[in-house]
Amino acid sequence: MSFLNNFGLGSKRKQANKTKSSSSSSSTTSLQSKPLFLCYPYVTHMLVKGNFKTIIELPKYVDANEWLAFNTFEFFNLINLFYGSITDFCSSQTCPCMSAGPGIEYTWSDAQSKKIKLPAPQYIDYMATSIQNMLHDESIFPTKAGREFPREFPTIIKRIFGQLFRLFAHIYHHHYDKILSLNQEPHFNSLFAHFISFAREFNLLDKKEIQPLQELVDIMIRNGVIS
Repeated sequence: MSFLNNFGLGSKRKQANKTKSSSSSSSTTSLQSKPLFLCYPYVTHMLVKGNFKTIIELPKYVDANEWLAFNTFEFFNLINLFYGSITDFCSSQTCPCMSAGPGIEYTWSDAQSKKIKLPAPQYIDYMATSIQNMLHDESIFPTKAGREFPREFPTIIKRIFGQLFRLFAHIYHHHYDKILSLNQEPHFNSLFAHFISFAREFNLLDKKEIQPLQELVDIMIRNGVIS
């Protein structure tokens, strides 16, 4: 019962109060349904001021494939560190499928290119193993003098970035509360902004792929974090 109703105000006032309460309740519900990573002040927590433009551009005299390879290796290792910190909370019980919010579920393609649904931990394990195998494959990521990058190398990098984005999306949508409890959100937000900035610079992610975190990307663009 509201404070005004305790004083027996007229029916019109009561009706107005009900309308106001309904509106307030609707606003509260809307706020509660908003993902934590889009809520203030968490969405503004960053390690840096400004954007990542100067550190994502291809340096002079550096081969483009070398630059893609180096950054892919770095992003893979860094996102793995964050997932490792919350992996105890990502189980087949808590995350029975690899998802990124309501209506977004990812499937894994097996050796026969058959799409299968997997619990998130298993999907992420398959993904990490697959990427790690590629990173250590000399025919894809050459480290010895005289070896060339394969012709399809940019396409391979796009596939890897697509998979890494899925991991970002899963953590943001399903484990961001753990990121907050560990006070990691400035680091995680900064890594994501760096990752997206690099992907935009070299056209490594399609618009459809970014959709699960498009609102976050838009906010970071408006805030000048992503150029």
